[in-house]
Amino acid sequence: MIYKKAIIPIVCLSILAACNAPTDKNENKKNMKEDSMIISDEQMDKLGITNKEYLSAASKRALKWPNIGNEWFIEFNELEPLKGDLAYEEGVVRRDPSAMIKVNGKYYVWYSRSTGPTQGFGGDIENDKVFPWDRCDIWYATSEDGYTWKEEGLAVPRGEKGAYDDRSVFTVEIMAHDGKYYLCYQTVKSPYNVRVKNQIGLAWADSPDGPWTKSKKPILSPADNGIWKGTEQNRFLVEKKGDFDSHKVHDPCILPYKGKFYLYYKGEQMGEEITFGGRQIRHGVAIADNPKGPYVKSPYNPISNSGHEICVWPYNGGIAALITTDGPEKNTIQWAPDGINFEIMSVIPGVNAHAIGLNRSADNEKEPTEILRWGLTHVYNNYNYQSIMRFTSERKTTHVAKGESAK
Repeated sequence: MIYKKAIIPIVCLSILAACNAPTDKNENKKNMKEDSMIISDEQMDKLGITNKEYLSAASKRALKWPNIGNEWFIEFNELEPLKGDLAYEEGVVRRDPSAMIKVNGKYYVWYSRSTGPTQGFGGDIENDKVFPWDRCDIWYATSEDGYTWKEEGLAVPRGEKGAYDDRSVFTVEIMAHDGKYYLCYQTVKSPYNVRVKNQIGLAWADSPDGPWTKSKKPILSPADNGIWKGTEQNRFLVEKKGDFDSHKVHDPCILPYKGKFYLYYKGEQMGEEITFGGRQIRHGVAIADNPKGPYVKSPYNPISNSGHEICVWPYNGGIAALITTDGPEKNTIQWAPDGINFEIMSVIPGVNAHAIGLNRSADNEKEPTEILRWGLTHVYNNYNYQSIMRFTSERKTTHVAKGESAK
């Protein structure tokens, strides 16, 4: 009798659960009441969906894809080495090329430059070089054809000891506007430890050849609302992570847009995590009425949930962005009609061009990705030394087998 008394409640609970649980078919029909109203025969045929009553999660996502065609889809080609002074040179780091502008028939590019190997954080961080981009100054070069370059020399040096930029100035971007030239770039103040907060500086000139006047203070700083845990030099130990840019503001790029100046940047958060898409990197924007600022961060930040280096350009009244390297939306091209609310326009194959320097002399309105036809990037020749390379890309609107005729 004890055995029977114990089993009866279990059986009843099982029957009750079975009566209340819908079958897979009923659940699909329930979920499809709304979906079936909006699924056309054309969508069924295009996506190869067999039955409206049985939609997988993948099919439901596919039905939400925008119908925007292939004009945003591209593939990158193999990188090409440069000639002249920007060819690889052992012992010299040249990396993070800016966009190129064309002035008086010549292309100009700015970049991070340092010398010597990297020791990392294990030794004397006051005197060692902790990253390849540590102890950098900003140099520039010119070219008539985009292949052979002449290194013109120093553009923006590190600041004097005690200044906010005394350790390194690097990852530079150029903006030409109303006959003047503006360079924005990352800055680090000594000592360069793993918890140091990177900022953004600015320099301006009347000529692309300088001389450059530097801002006395940074134009953008990390959010000040994260809290480190303890004093150990460990950037993953935090009591409070803070905003998406509580640790570093990186990779700045200023675009004149709708009568204002949009400073796009990469944010790194204190206690940065690894998500299902990789490193937790996101982008933000700060807006000013004047190129020199003050810049105010958008309340809509972050404006991406993926990406690494900033690569943005104007198109069709909005702003386009190439998102690479990190996050669940990496390797996508996105577009925002207002420069803030970005949507995916294409998912492209793996991108071998990073820290892209766009060709700002391109005709942006010819097609969405015209500015990506060629430009500059960098490669790791080895961990200690990097060099600047040339990238190219091409549109892909069809997939055709060898010998097959394309429509």
